[in-house]
Amino acid sequence: MNYILFGAQARNHLLPFTFIRPIGDIRVGILTIREKWEMLLNTKTSSLTESYLAEKYPLIKEADNMLINASVMPDARLIEEIGRLKPNQTLISGDILIAHRVRAEDINNLGVELLEDVIPMHTRSQIKKLFQLRDIVALNEQQIEPDFNLITNGRESQPIPDHVRVMNPENVFVEPGAKLDMAFINASVGPVYIGKDVHIMDGALIKGPVGIGEGSVIRMGAKIYEGSSIGPHCKVGGEMMSSVIFGYSNKAHDGFLGHSVIGEWCNLGADTNTSNLKNNYDEVRLWDYVDESFVNTGMMFCGTFMGDHTKCGINTMFNTGTVIGVNAMIFGAGFMRNFIPSFSWGSVSGFTTFDIDKAIQVAKRMYARRNLEYTGVEEKILRNIFEHTLGYRNIL
Repeated sequence: MNYILFGAQARNHLLPFTFIRPIGDIRVGILTIREKWEMLLNTKTSSLTESYLAEKYPLIKEADNMLINASVMPDARLIEEIGRLKPNQTLISGDILIAHRVRAEDINNLGVELLEDVIPMHTRSQIKKLFQLRDIVALNEQQIEPDFNLITNGRESQPIPDHVRVMNPENVFVEPGAKLDMAFINASVGPVYIGKDVHIMDGALIKGPVGIGEGSVIRMGAKIYEGSSIGPHCKVGGEMMSSVIFGYSNKAHDGFLGHSVIGEWCNLGADTNTSNLKNNYDEVRLWDYVDESFVNTGMMFCGTFMGDHTKCGINTMFNTGTVIGVNAMIFGAGFMRNFIPSFSWGSVSGFTTFDIDKAIQVAKRMYARRNLEYTGVEEKILRNIFEHTLGYRNIL
């Protein structure tokens, strides 16, 4: 069986993160959605995604294919139910299409006419699904424990050094190569996963559930609260609560990150702070790319959603419920506006367009600092996003 992740229905609601990746490559919990599916299916997947992303994320078709909704969080029951689908059968939950078994020639023709003839099968699972930006924060904490169990099943943790103060050490898993200095880890409420070659420095305070990805550094005196997920090769200091950093991004200094999501290749300047609670305790409104306006999240706690490659200077302050696009450059004093389009350059005094050639130069430098090559494929994606987001910058 060939497995393909799709997610067209939710894709635009999950911008700016899906400007640069398929839905399946969003991190929710310790793992990305794709990693969850692949570990449970014990096989690789490909993606049915936007045409400009297809070179980096190529679609693989075979005679017999299972299309899987990448917005849905997998579990063992779903895997079992999907495995029982016959050709032209669809697994559904209400009006949510979870999976559909299809021939190669029908993959690009999944319109209403084709789906009218399918045989629906109703799942018995309790579906957890990404549909809006706020769902990444809402689902993250509850996804850490199942991811922890999936990753650590049948495996033994590396020993925790005696100088580390730990509550519930049986709920802490340390991968090979990780270095733990004189840190404090509280896993009494939820698990703490420490990835390969992670460095947790002196005085760091970590309260689970928390996941820390391969090669990341938790700096001296950092306070990492429950519900936080840190992807691979990040540097994190200061205070972080109920937030997700996808990977390859730095929040290396003091400052508060709460109920927020940070994409890849971002940098938060020293003492950057995100407000996650309004003074009047009202529900937070958040920019939605589909409605092209601010919509109610139903959440009291909601911080900043920062697209890939975005940077902010020292002492930057973000309002409650802020959405920032891809490759913005933000600096200066005062609270920033609640929606900052992709490739914006400026501050509260005003924004102009960040030149695409200069943006690519910065990206190349960042990749080189990680000993990675910034390829022509990556450049074409960024140039495509620059063109497609022009309309948003025209409202500055």
